[in-house]
Amino acid sequence: MKRIGLMSDTHSHLPQGVFEHFADVDEIWHAGDFGDMQLITQLSNFKPLCGVYGNIDGSDIRKYFPETRCFMVEGVKVLMRHIGGHPKKYAPGIKALIQQERPQLFISGHSHILKIMYDDALQCLHMNPGACGQHGWHTVKTLIRFSIDGTRIFDCEVIELGKRGQ
Repeated sequence: MKRIGLMSDTHSHLPQGVFEHFADVDEIWHAGDFGDMQLITQLSNFKPLCGVYGNIDGSDIRKYFPETRCFMVEGVKVLMRHIGGHPKKYAPGIKALIQQERPQLFISGHSHILKIMYDDALQCLHMNPGACGQHGWHTVKTLIRFSIDGTRIFDCEVIELGKRGQ
């Protein structure tokens, strides 16, 4: 069993609540727009870090993380990409990528809108953790924490870290 802490769109801001809420996770996944390498260092010194780069990330981060990541955790195939949209409106090319890769879990960021929804047509769970940085139009900083055991994805929790700007 793996406990996962999921975040996105930090934009160079790492709320201290991340360390408290992710204390019991096995890995941290970041769905892009880290902002700077210092944030990556802080997270990777705390827990194993998996991620993709986002549209604001510079060449240093793009050398460290790929644009798209497809990997297995336990018995779950995961596809992660910063700009991905959601089941009712995928970004260009994403639906075809999901159809090609056939993941059970698709993770994206970018919108700053927290979403957890199942795509019946593609048989895939979609998660977007919203944003936990200070930049953007979101009003509340959010994270997601969940577990994967075998092929089960469960114990999904939405965590609010307070209002943006605080």
